[in-house]
Amino acid sequence: MDIALIFKCLSDENRLKIIQLISQRKYCVRALSQQLGISAPAVSQHIRMLKKAGLLKIGDKNSYNIHYAVNKDVLLLLSEEIKLLADSVQENRICGGNCKGETK
Repeated sequence: MDIALIFKCLSDENRLKIIQLISQRKYCVRALSQQLGISAPAVSQHIRMLKKAGLLKIGDKNSYNIHYAVNKDVLLLLSEEIKLLADSVQENRICGGNCKGETK
């Protein structure tokens, strides 16, 4: 799991909206395009990035339409990583470098 890539994907407003929409119901590219008010090719590029990050997978195919699904496992792993990071925060920490007046 590439956490930086996942955050990069989710930092884009349209990609975040795609995840939010698909987490609620099935959507194909055309329907997402209409919901977001952007072109179908733009939606396809966003989906490509979301799939590359592991956030989306193919849900099912219906003739020419492909419906996508959120990869919940990746979101759960991401939330665990964020929790581990939050748990590792030290409140009273000293400089890790070579600042004047501080000792390690």
